Amino acid sequence: MAWLFLAAAFFLGIHVFVSGTRLRGAIVGRIGERAFQAMFSLLSLGGIVWLARAYARVEGVPLWHPAGGVRWVALILMAIAFLFVVIGLTTPSPTAAGGESLLDRNQPAKGVLRVTRHPFLWGVAVWAATHLALNGDTASAVFFGALLLLALIGPLLIDAKRHHAFGAKWERFAAITSNVPFLAILAGRNTLHLGEIGAWRIALALLLYGVFLYLHPWLFGTSALPL
Repeated sequence: MAWLFLAAAFFLGIHVFVSGTRLRGAIVGRIGERAFQAMFSLLSLGGIVWLARAYARVEGVPLWHPAGGVRWVALILMAIAFLFVVIGLTTPSPTAAGGESLLDRNQPAKGVLRVTRHPFLWGVAVWAATHLALNGDTASAVFFGALLLLALIGPLLIDAKRHHAFGAKWERFAAITSNVPFLAILAGRNTLHLGEIGAWRIALALLLYGVFLYLHPWLFGTSALPL
């Protein structure tokens, strides 16, 4: 269990205390932006692999047992998670590395960015929270809890970093979008245009969701279907 805690601390630590802080600026100043991105990508990949392997080797102590209906609700929540993740990854965004030029557009928020400026991380948050509810043991609490925590604080770190770097350009984008899904739309600062999202993105997300449902027993040793 100690190894799992260390892996979770490392994975959270490099994102919270390096990626979005002055330390990042100091490192970039010494080695350059591209070298930093490459180094951080390797550290992130190593961190998630370490975390996953540590979780797979730990026998957690039961903390709670999910109610029977939770597994049915989880199917819907996971579909939402896949939609956010896949659509988020395939939509150009000023919040992504290399997407800063989009801030100069007349309409910098299109598609799913009208719903939330951090669709990928909200997809991860829904995924982690759903699996946390389904797996009520200590090991799962650390593994999924760490990913959920990072998915929730990640948008705040990104927003602060982008605001510091781009000032008024970022403020213009932030004014018509929201971190929390649909908040900008409900507040009247934006409107939903489903056509901008792209039917192919929705179809791809649902297709991948179906594939993962089918492969879940082989990949993770248990069926995701509540049957």
